[in-house]
Amino acid sequence: MKAFVLEYGELKLKDMPNPKPKENEIVVKLKTAGLNRRDLYIPNRMGSDKEALVLGSDGAGIVETVGEGVTRFQPGDEVIINPSLNWYENSDAPPTGFDILGMPDHGTFAEQIVIHEEQLEKKPEYLSWEEAGSLTLAALTGYRALVTKGQIKAGETVFIPGASSGVNTFIIQFAKSMGARVIATSRSEDKQKQALEIGADKAISTDSDWSEALKEEEIDLVIDSVGAATFNRSLSVLKQGGRMVIYGATTEDEVDINLRQFFYGQYKLFGSTMGSREELHELLELMEKHEIRPVIDKVFNLQDAKQAFDHLNVNSQFGKVVLSIEA
Repeated sequence: MKAFVLEYGELKLKDMPNPKPKENEIVVKLKTAGLNRRDLYIPNRMGSDKEALVLGSDGAGIVETVGEGVTRFQPGDEVIINPSLNWYENSDAPPTGFDILGMPDHGTFAEQIVIHEEQLEKKPEYLSWEEAGSLTLAALTGYRALVTKGQIKAGETVFIPGASSGVNTFIIQFAKSMGARVIATSRSEDKQKQALEIGADKAISTDSDWSEALKEEEIDLVIDSVGAATFNRSLSVLKQGGRMVIYGATTEDEVDINLRQFFYGQYKLFGSTMGSREELHELLELMEKHEIRPVIDKVFNLQDAKQAFDHLNVNSQFGKVVLSIEA
């Protein structure tokens, strides 16, 4: 099978052996797969001394072969892949054994994948293959940050620095569907307009004076994934007693914080990453109820995966970048 791999530090398309299912495993013929920023970081994390690893966490396709003991699916079923491995029940933090598909296990940027049946869910019928294949990692990350950790409620206001990431495009839509007021930022006027189109009530420039731009707003919840570049700016616009959820750090990991300001403000700070299968079921129900769709920025063919990586790396996208795998 054709697969996009990282091999001895090089990203390339390669012929790989067709996978075969063991007990309780399923071979899925993949039709689409979604890129995530995680895929950009794996080459640095793995180094240049490892054999070929198929990258990719998100995907959708058709069940081709089932192993002994499989009960949840049969050949021909249309499925999406849950890349949150071994995390089934909602909990305060991931359990021992939790991992994310695509490292160290082979991922979804290939014509086929073999995976345990517990990591598959039925494809939502109303979604296209491109939408279904780009859904799970970003939607699950956003849902946990907004709902489980952020405890968003109807009538509250959520502030989201950076409107254009796959995760944040889901958060905007989820929050709006739950009756919240949504404010997002972007340096790009076009992306600000796109944020409004998918449900944001207000969009401001990332480079603006947030305290001035939001002086008439009461921010109940901030969800920040940028890191050091925005942490203290985000905290400065949060109401006293408000909640702040951090699910990423695309800039520097370490920040300086004024502890006296923090404890006088009675702020609540939460970390969040990925989510459980229980939360995935909840978000799929929410999406189906409101017909929420992933925002697709651009679709590339599998053989053009390197160009897809380059496109994501320059951060010009709004929403998800997708690979079309079917020949």
